[in-house]
Amino acid sequence: MADASSSSHGDLKLTRVTKSFGDFTAVDDLTLTIPEGSFFALLGPSGCGKTTTLRMIAGLEEPTVGSIYIGETDITTKKPYQRPVNTVFQNYALFPHLSIYENVAFGLRRRGVKDVKEQVEKVLKLVELPHLAERKPTQLSGGQQQRIALARAIVNRPALLLLDEPLGALDLKLRRQMQIELKWIQTEVGLTFVHVTHDQEEAMTMADTIAVMNEGRIEQMGSPAELYESPETAFVANFLGQSNLIRGEVVSSDSDQSVVEVHGQKVAVLKSRNRATGKSILVGIRPEKIRISLPDDPRNGNVLTGGIVSDVSFVGVSTQYVVEMPWKQDLMVFEQNDGGTPTLRPGDPVSLSWNPPFTFGLDGSEDVNAGSEVDEPA
Repeated sequence: MADASSSSHGDLKLTRVTKSFGDFTAVDDLTLTIPEGSFFALLGPSGCGKTTTLRMIAGLEEPTVGSIYIGETDITTKKPYQRPVNTVFQNYALFPHLSIYENVAFGLRRRGVKDVKEQVEKVLKLVELPHLAERKPTQLSGGQQQRIALARAIVNRPALLLLDEPLGALDLKLRRQMQIELKWIQTEVGLTFVHVTHDQEEAMTMADTIAVMNEGRIEQMGSPAELYESPETAFVANFLGQSNLIRGEVVSSDSDQSVVEVHGQKVAVLKSRNRATGKSILVGIRPEKIRISLPDDPRNGNVLTGGIVSDVSFVGVSTQYVVEMPWKQDLMVFEQNDGGTPTLRPGDPVSLSWNPPFTFGLDGSEDVNAGSEVDEPA
């Protein structure tokens, strides 16, 4: 059996990878480089091709077309055990009859490592569970089992660690705690982590780089801040957080910005943030960037008038408003609960305003609802 720890390390490279199942193309001509030592997330809805991509990297599926390399080593057709790759699954896959210590030591012993004590103890300390070494998996909480599954994977020092929806079985509070811990562990061990998830917050919390996938292709790739602040498509704008997308038409431009008419009102879009090539445009603004006020309160920047509050939801740190505009489109507004704005009620007339640099422009031919109505697993 090949020793994964002695195999080549380096960047993970997928070149023109396609995976078809009969007439269905799950992954479509995917080219991607994931730098060694990075925390990379494949994010997308169910059926977008992210899990199939992960399975091809792991060796559980073989590409129909294309190649996969780690460094200079071609792993496209290698068996899973011949690859310097370990996978952490959502269901942990721990051996119930073995102690935590032996679960972690399993991979080392299988590779013929004689003295495992030092390596096992070191990785148990890393996940902060050395005191549970003699327990069985059923005696641990879900979060503790997840850490042990991670310890068992990284003790082998693979070139690549694949995380397949690893936090999906945890409750919300523990999931958020584990997001921070996983990122810290990745930084400590310096391995390449490739994380597959449909959870936008999970990807944004942990990953250095996110690739948003849709229908077997990458829609956009970049840092969490880049994708959130400057989405290039309606799908990315809607899938990564929430966006208000309003149809409009460019009526004039200067060297820095374009003036857009939206249903008889005018707003400005910086040219550097406008991806529309013609006059037809989708004006985009994130809900938390908008300020909501009574109609007679003066506001600067981009202002839309004539709104009526149709729904109010208090969610602790913010109050979320649904505002029906005169053209019968609902816009979302998240207002911080910092005492700066009096609470409004359904039926109140309001104006909406925001700073022009917060606006982004997308091609007007796009579907306003792309990415906002995808089906997710329960």
